[in-house]
Amino acid sequence: MWVAHSCVEVVVVNERLPASVTLYNATVAELVKPHSDLMILRVQPDGPIPPHQPGQYTTLGLGFWEPRFPDCQPEEPQATEQAKLCRRSYSLSCSILDASGELLENPTAQGLEFYITLVRQTEEPHSSPLLTPRLFCLRPGDRLHLGNKISGQYTLQGVQPDDTVIFLATGTGEAPHNYMLWQLLRSGHRGPIVAVCSVRYARDLGYRSVHEKLMQRFGHYLYVPLVTREAGPKRYIQDLVRNGELEHLAGRPLLPQQTHFFLCGNPAMIGAPRKDPQSGEWIYPEPAGVVELLQAQGHQIDRPATRSRGNIHFEKYW
Repeated sequence: MWVAHSCVEVVVVNERLPASVTLYNATVAELVKPHSDLMILRVQPDGPIPPHQPGQYTTLGLGFWEPRFPDCQPEEPQATEQAKLCRRSYSLSCSILDASGELLENPTAQGLEFYITLVRQTEEPHSSPLLTPRLFCLRPGDRLHLGNKISGQYTLQGVQPDDTVIFLATGTGEAPHNYMLWQLLRSGHRGPIVAVCSVRYARDLGYRSVHEKLMQRFGHYLYVPLVTREAGPKRYIQDLVRNGELEHLAGRPLLPQQTHFFLCGNPAMIGAPRKDPQSGEWIYPEPAGVVELLQAQGHQIDRPATRSRGNIHFEKYW
């Protein structure tokens, strides 16, 4: 199951009232920027936080009238868009540890957490990024729109206490994995947990210090950061699957009946297949992504259309 996090929905404002009054229903509680283009955002809704499970997503939104971050692709707004709201879906993240270094008792006590990267430009010359240049102008206390429900099928459903759990993410795709990891550790999960996160630069590892503390405390947890655009050997997530390193990191055979893979982020890393409408056969993208490599090793992908749940679960970010 996946959600296209880059899809923007435009909502018309009630013109009889100020837009921020009619559509803004949450406040920025905290904002941390590991660097100028990466943000950990905590949002407190005006009302109760909707029931949800770790791994799910909701929407954030701001109006076209809000300021945009400098040095982003120029926007060409239409006059009719000035009183509208643009929204986008984001997975919920989690900082996992409190200020004293203990596991959080309630990760939403201070609001819902999001892990967002600034999209400065798109590949389309006449389609500039709408939401993130505005999100990156926010400050604590500012108002914004938060979705009134949290949904999604990318959850820990079916994971047993002694199963091996492998999280594979690119960039901010680790957001839902952080929340899932909190749930596993908080519930006393006994099986090995390995979290791999691939980024371009080391500065893009916004939660690295948290994961390093977790490894010191939990012997069955291992965090593996991969950096692809700095000096030194370059390793990609697909490489770890091909050469059997994932099994070595987990410390046990990755048997389909007791292993769950969670893939989130860049669709090229995931490599989800599509069904040919004529032949009915599954077609995989090239080069091979993680899904194809894992299926060749005997693992099975989720099939939401047939309600068939395998042990490979994925969430694409665009």
